[in-house]
Amino acid sequence: MTPSKQATPYLVAFASIIIIISGLKVAAPLLVQLLMALFIAIICMPSIRWMEDHKIPRSIAIIIVLAIILTFVYAVVALVGDSINAFNANKEFYIEQLGSRVKSIVTWVASHGVPIESVDVASAFEKADIMSLVTLILGGVGNIFSDFFVIFLCVIFILAETTSFPSKFAKAFVNAQDKMVHVNHVLSKIRHYLAIKAATSLLTGILASLALVLIGVDYPFLWGMLAFLLNFIPNLGSLLAAVPPVILALIQLGPIGVMWTGISFFAINNIVGNYLEPKLMGKMLGLSAFVVFLSLILWGYIFGAVGMFLSVPLTMMIKIALDTNEKTRWLGILLGPEEEAEEEVPIEH
Repeated sequence: MTPSKQATPYLVAFASIIIIISGLKVAAPLLVQLLMALFIAIICMPSIRWMEDHKIPRSIAIIIVLAIILTFVYAVVALVGDSINAFNANKEFYIEQLGSRVKSIVTWVASHGVPIESVDVASAFEKADIMSLVTLILGGVGNIFSDFFVIFLCVIFILAETTSFPSKFAKAFVNAQDKMVHVNHVLSKIRHYLAIKAATSLLTGILASLALVLIGVDYPFLWGMLAFLLNFIPNLGSLLAAVPPVILALIQLGPIGVMWTGISFFAINNIVGNYLEPKLMGKMLGLSAFVVFLSLILWGYIFGAVGMFLSVPLTMMIKIALDTNEKTRWLGILLGPEEEAEEEVPIEH
């Protein structure tokens, strides 16, 4: 076989991937809502099954779960809705205060013999327009809730259809039992990941709100909710969540407030993100750190903010699907961590 013929399958596969990514990008406005509804339904299923095991009718169990979702969303809107409006209304005031704070800090540093005036830090802050970045972050989070009605309707229909899914699956495929095992395996791992991530993110948001209340930073529940939501974004989420309260602490309280706010977020993210979360998840994630970061960029490019939130579950689905086929299993190993590769293919020294 000539080299050109050997390369043809790889070129076709690469072209197919490009076409699929382009198609997903075009269909993103529709797919984003369906994906959010699907993952919310996956999280809700264990609660519904638990209530069914305790003799509660399925229809009543679904209504209870939906009522809890509505209550949670209403609480979020009630807590942070007014804060978002107040923050946007006071944006110009905060910009002026930030500029004066930065100039005073530059003057103080220059008075101690440091040639910082040549750098012109104040104009650099103005050009960066950090407050617009904060508004952009809040706007991206708000867009997720703007489509809530459509997502909520999709969740209702998905939960209503789950009872008929096994029988439909059995009639659609010849070896349905084996395939159903793989499907349940995928759903189980994603469900566990999302449940643990939701719990640790909620703890992060609560601790951040309490810390900001004690420090005296404005809109503590808004920044706590932001920390809760952005904690779903791996690697960068916790860093982005700390930016707005740190800037507001600089405006309100000066360098001392920045120090305490930064220490608080650093401690919370280390305790919850680097100790508690890995201990609860163990090897559940099954993805290398580089793949997690790459998936964040890829799914964020395709689906925007929602893609960044769901980057890990989506990549986990792809990896598990690759692991179940002998022809594509090598790709699943490449996506996994080093420990998994050593277990699958022991290295001989």
